[in-house]
Amino acid sequence: MNRTTLSLIAGATALAAVTGFAVLTAPDPTAADGGVATAAARLPVERSSLLCPTPSSSDLAETTYTSFTPVTKGTESEGSAELRPATAGQPTEESTKEGEEGEKGSGKDGGEEKAAESAKPEKPVLEHKQEPGKPVTAETSGGEEPALLGTAEGRFAPGWTVQQTTEVAAGTGRGLQGVTCTAPDTEFWFPGASTATERTDYVHLTNPDDSAAVVDIEVYGKDGVLETEVGEGITVRPHSSEPVLLSTLTDEEQTDVTVHVVVRSGRVGAAVQALDNSLGGDWLAASADPAGSLVLPGIPKDATAVRLVVFTPGNVDADLKVQLASPSGPITPAGNETVHVKGGMTTAVDLGDVTRGEAGSLVLTPTDRSVPVVAAVRVLRGKGDNQESAFVPAAREVGLRATSVDNTAKGSTLAVTAPEGAAKVKVTVSAGSEGGTPATETYTIKAGTTQNIEVPVPDDIEGTYALTVEPESDDAPVYASRTLTAPDDGVPAFTVQTLPDDRGMVAVPQAKEDLSVLQK
Repeated sequence: MNRTTLSLIAGATALAAVTGFAVLTAPDPTAADGGVATAAARLPVERSSLLCPTPSSSDLAETTYTSFTPVTKGTESEGSAELRPATAGQPTEESTKEGEEGEKGSGKDGGEEKAAESAKPEKPVLEHKQEPGKPVTAETSGGEEPALLGTAEGRFAPGWTVQQTTEVAAGTGRGLQGVTCTAPDTEFWFPGASTATERTDYVHLTNPDDSAAVVDIEVYGKDGVLETEVGEGITVRPHSSEPVLLSTLTDEEQTDVTVHVVVRSGRVGAAVQALDNSLGGDWLAASADPAGSLVLPGIPKDATAVRLVVFTPGNVDADLKVQLASPSGPITPAGNETVHVKGGMTTAVDLGDVTRGEAGSLVLTPTDRSVPVVAAVRVLRGKGDNQESAFVPAAREVGLRATSVDNTAKGSTLAVTAPEGAAKVKVTVSAGSEGGTPATETYTIKAGTTQNIEVPVPDDIEGTYALTVEPESDDAPVYASRTLTAPDDGVPAFTVQTLPDDRGMVAVPQAKEDLSVLQK
């Protein structure tokens, strides 16, 4: 092997450790060159990036940010995490029309000046410099708070998780709105958005980088793609956030649509804020990537109405079996045993009170051939004028480890499902944000079931705490979500976040032989 090959491996390994987004595949030991590496080792990432969208435009909004990093072996002894304000303003219709005003590029009509201004550092909203394993919180209020750009380094990078929780006392979208701040990416799917009159949905785009990002937004309804007026070539300036009002992209009003965000250049964080005139509102997080089988974990057991929204990219139809993984095993909803999804079209199915007072997760599998789909459910709790809405998107696996933050002893429900086989999971309650002792318990989830885990929170926990889930079974995938409730004057306010793998570890190749010898 020559030095060039060695340099490529070293460079890729360093990139993986720094960014946390790269995973290396070990070379085949039987390859012609004799192989360079054996099984990949997992090492903690050294840097993580998270983006939190603009929380609310309501003057009555009260927002809490909670930062947490689980204790990880093999990390550096130093490090920190912080959230800093992004630039750009609150949601307006004009934010989708910058191109018409000569501002859709960093090199047009003052764009360079704005880009330079956006690069100026702002005072952190939250700084996390304590020991990992204890949450840190920060609070803001009002309707002018910006999106936040987050960076964690050193011992705070592996598994860094940030929750943004907003309480809105009244008005459109009133209730509890929660979202897990996400890593930047280049593609997102949001089934379950809407352009209906009673809904006000914004697609929030946040750019963490030093150069502008260019984004396309595609909208698909029940008959296919909707014609959009300004959905192509949206420029998101460096270190800034752009909220795009979905109804300004198309004249068609549809109850259920699928939004596809594609980044032409750069990276962004994306989330949909779905606000209803009478049913409250919440954040719609991105669905898991298109796949033949999907799991939507942790539908609240007291859900009064569940609406499933499914979309398949491309022109091939999909036929899916619909099952509910209940505490006793898989159940097929009467009258909704299967769902047919036409290629390139959004399909919605009302499942009613499908959970019927028990913990449950929806499991979608192909009836015949596998066709990739994305999915989410809109969940209602309460009755009459006291109804509240939230969303559960199809989730990625818990993987090695996943964390939920901003939990309270009386307001949090952890749901774990193992649709393909029995699994053991270790659940750790962290120290509280204001003190307390962590505790760990191990639970067994039977095959095809969902369990709402009653986590024993130590009596000395003060403030909010984190829940970290670590599967101990390698052969059975595990999915999870956390429901956070905060009833207010008869309104059952709630929000649900799924728990995907925290990507705190990265695979790097192990040398099969002493590579220093080959340098000569």
